[in-house]
Amino acid sequence: MPNKTIYVSDEDLPLYQRAQELAGGNLSRAISAALRRYIDLQEATGDGYEEITVRVGRGTRKHVRFVGYLLAEWGNNKADYVEIIRVYRTRKQKFVVHRERTTSWRLGDESLFGWRSHLGLNGQTWGTVKGEATVDVVDALEDLREQLPPEFLEMLADIGDEPVIDDLDI
Repeated sequence: MPNKTIYVSDEDLPLYQRAQELAGGNLSRAISAALRRYIDLQEATGDGYEEITVRVGRGTRKHVRFVGYLLAEWGNNKADYVEIIRVYRTRKQKFVVHRERTTSWRLGDESLFGWRSHLGLNGQTWGTVKGEATVDVVDALEDLREQLPPEFLEMLADIGDEPVIDDLDI
């Protein structure tokens, strides 16, 4: 295997030492993993994708990360919860459905505002609590037929397969 010399500044030396510790003593493995991730992300960004991190499970501690772009978002405000559904397309042309449900409530008595309340002119105070969030990955939009509201699915179908970035030679 060929050898390569990497010169490290004194101020970056602790960074390299920590990376070597985390890689079980193999600094080469740590550098290669970091370079793979860096190249993948830079190439994806050049193609119009971005790194996306979404919350999953209950509360806010667990997240998943992938490379893709947001296709569409759907919100549904019910009496006892708010649900937000986001659909992303990944770099490998799969679809990610991130569904987030929060418990919500309104505070205050809207009847105190009379006609202003009916026109939406009054101030409203409200709060939310993080609820359940899920991520599903599917190969095609048709696989989402059972999971998404029909109106949202129609919106997604209208998007089509346009290129992410269209380079203009102008």
